[in-house]
Amino acid sequence: LAKLLLEKGYQVHGMQRRTSTDNRERLTDIVDQIQLHHGDLLDELSVLRLLEKTEATEVYNLAAQSFVPISWEEPVHTADVTALGVTRLLEAIRQVNPQIKMYQASSSEMFGKVQETPQTETTPFWPRSPYGVAKVYGYWITVNYRESYDMFVCNGILFNHESPLRGKEFVTRKITDAVARIKLGVQTQLSLGNLDAYRDWGFAGDYVEAMWLSLQQKSGDNYVISSGKIHSIKEFSKLYKERVGLPFNCTVRASSVKEQDIIDLKDAGLTHVWMGVETGDEEAANTIFLRNTSNATIIKANKWFRKHGVKVNSYNIMGLPLDNPFEVDLRTVDLNIKMKPAFASFGLL
Repeated sequence: LAKLLLEKGYQVHGMQRRTSTDNRERLTDIVDQIQLHHGDLLDELSVLRLLEKTEATEVYNLAAQSFVPISWEEPVHTADVTALGVTRLLEAIRQVNPQIKMYQASSSEMFGKVQETPQTETTPFWPRSPYGVAKVYGYWITVNYRESYDMFVCNGILFNHESPLRGKEFVTRKITDAVARIKLGVQTQLSLGNLDAYRDWGFAGDYVEAMWLSLQQKSGDNYVISSGKIHSIKEFSKLYKERVGLPFNCTVRASSVKEQDIIDLKDAGLTHVWMGVETGDEEAANTIFLRNTSNATIIKANKWFRKHGVKVNSYNIMGLPLDNPFEVDLRTVDLNIKMKPAFASFGLL
């Protein structure tokens, strides 16, 4: 956003919280072209003084405690910053200069348990996390100030927008960073959650232009910004591994194994499955050792493996071969893929 505004001839000011360490690595290319000021959305007076000092004409509020899992661990802090912080900013604008235009970064997390597909500006919100709830408050207080004080303020409900500047705690950068490390030989595998989760991803550069455009209209409004297309974590992972010339190999927990997982494994070069305790050569190429699992999973997995032409060898708890693979009687779940040393495995854990 700062780069875009600089390109358009803006004088750019940024507000940052005071910390004991420098946290400006994402601004390295432009830090000498912008002016940074200390302030905090928890402190309305610091926001008010900054607005007076900079004589701002447009304000883009992207500040928040924005990591959804942390919002469950710190729900009160998330509400104070992500919800009430918007009120403090709006009130400061109203007092300093109500003609200032403001963009409020809302979130697709507000839709939560979606009520319709695709989501539009009129879709009801049903947030499913403290972060989503806080964003809903920020949305409605922005609408309230617009209608009550005739202020030019906009809500932008953005779906996932990604770029190399994204933090590595987010799945897209987690994947791209791990793939690069695997390619360089400094990492051997990547563990992910649900590979079948779908997201609408777009490029952050496009989305910040939409933010700017929203403040160039005749009046403030609410906007949903998205690519309109969804892709799974699995698709994303395969794409990036293919880009750097690595095969896509899955490691899956048997409790959640699906027939499509078996197909993917077969495509990745899987040829043998050993069911039961670990037996044979653990370093055998293109082999899964399926152990410590339930009879029901063994039966289902065995059926799928055989259907797709993967050879199944079964062993009992003592490591003795079985003619009937359904006799295996173990308890927990653990599916491990052993691939050639040059290969690396993605994990669904």
